[in-house]
Amino acid sequence: MLAVAILFLLSSAAVTNCEVEEEAIISRFQNYLRINTAHPNPNYNEAAQFIAAEANSLSLDTQTLEFLKGKPLVLLKWAGRDPSLPSILLNSHTDVVPAETHKWNHPPFDAHLHPSSGHIYARGSQDMKCVGIQYLEAIRKLQASGFRPLRTVYLSFVPDEEIGGHDGAEMFADSDVFRKMNVGIVLDEGLASPNEDYRVFYGERSPWWLVIKATGAPGHGAKLYDNTAMENLIKSVESVRRFRASQFDLVKAGLKAEGEVISVNMVFLKAGTPSPTGFVMNLQPSEAQAGFDIRVPPTADEASLERRIAEEWAPATRNMTFEFKQRVSVNDKFGKPVVTAIDSSNPWWALLEEAIKSAKGKLGKPEIFPASTDARYFRGRGLPAIGFSPMANTPILLHDHNEFLNKDEYLRGIGIYESIIKAYASYEEPRKDEASRAEL
Repeated sequence: MLAVAILFLLSSAAVTNCEVEEEAIISRFQNYLRINTAHPNPNYNEAAQFIAAEANSLSLDTQTLEFLKGKPLVLLKWAGRDPSLPSILLNSHTDVVPAETHKWNHPPFDAHLHPSSGHIYARGSQDMKCVGIQYLEAIRKLQASGFRPLRTVYLSFVPDEEIGGHDGAEMFADSDVFRKMNVGIVLDEGLASPNEDYRVFYGERSPWWLVIKATGAPGHGAKLYDNTAMENLIKSVESVRRFRASQFDLVKAGLKAEGEVISVNMVFLKAGTPSPTGFVMNLQPSEAQAGFDIRVPPTADEASLERRIAEEWAPATRNMTFEFKQRVSVNDKFGKPVVTAIDSSNPWWALLEEAIKSAKGKLGKPEIFPASTDARYFRGRGLPAIGFSPMANTPILLHDHNEFLNKDEYLRGIGIYESIIKAYASYEEPRKDEASRAEL
């Protein structure tokens, strides 16, 4: 009886210690989420201080870079036993999109933990503060187990991803600091998965932000005549809508994934002559314009899309012009699609698959990311970059109201990253003679 009582007390203590540890892990996540890094005025300094403090608790080397004043990029380093080997880069961004507070059930920066569901409601809970802190928690567990990396592991917490990443990841990837890091593989963000399979991305669609402008003679609101600015713009919008429907039909029919088609969405319409009470109602305007967010997969024919825009959507014959506010090519400097290999030519891919499997996770079919991430800046420099966020059985709520991540899914994701980081940081490339024997 005494032995049974002792075993019961020991097991109870172990459970209690585990619960205390989990509470601390969740608390750190909540503290990061509570830092308001939403645009247009993200509190980057507080976020940088928080990350530096966490890094200090793990004895990681910390460097704060500012390619543009007021936009700190925090770079952490876990030194490997062989610094000559290509390193691992775990990238995440600190900024989040704005939230319409009155449309949330819980304030978006309170990081409210629902007691029954276990959901943590906060802007950035999925996109992508979860990933940045999961990296750190995974390293905490690896250190506690006594693991020492063979390869150096870097963690970058970058600003401005939500507004294009030009003052963050783009400048970082083009810097001397980055070149000296000798990076061999980059992990960046992915998307939540509504089912049990984790989603993984090897490429992404490039943003083309297009503005179409129509001009015409002004006229009385009651007069009917050809080639008014509004008439010509409406014809263009109808043409765009038909193209959008044809692409969307492929997705709805299951013939293509969302990341494999060209998406077009009108994001603004600007026309009319303002008046103190709204708009002048009996005057046809001489100018009208519309903006479109176009996302182009790496498999698309850029030249064909450009011709469609010039000949169908904004033909000069209808007094129309167009310009790109942003246009990112789907090809690299060699004219090849910017994608990461997902076959035997890329050992990092096989390592990822095996690491997720060994952590009891299931990987879905590799995809093209439907939007844009900072990974494009690293892929554009010839580096393999994989988009992955370990969130299964989770609705996709990035940029949505009531964004949340369940605490159990968050904790499970830490174990997934622990397995991936260990596999990547331990990887030894086969010697040439071993590779030759394997080929034979």
